[in-house]
Amino acid sequence: MTKKKTVWFEVAEGESIGDCLARMEQEGYMAAGRKEEPIFEERNGEPVPVRQRIRFKGVLREE
Repeated sequence: MTKKKTVWFEVAEGESIGDCLARMEQEGYMAAGRKEEPIFEERNGEPVPVRQRIRFKGVLREE
């Protein structure tokens, strides 16, 4: 089975950025971009930021 050339990897809850980058490398990808977006929760009718969602764009490494 061939791998996709580009895959988005999300930093899991409780996972460090370094752990996510190591997981990408293990799967044969290297980071080529980073995207962050806030996750909101509604409290008392107001949106409140809860955490940050971090994703890395992984590009298949040429071997």
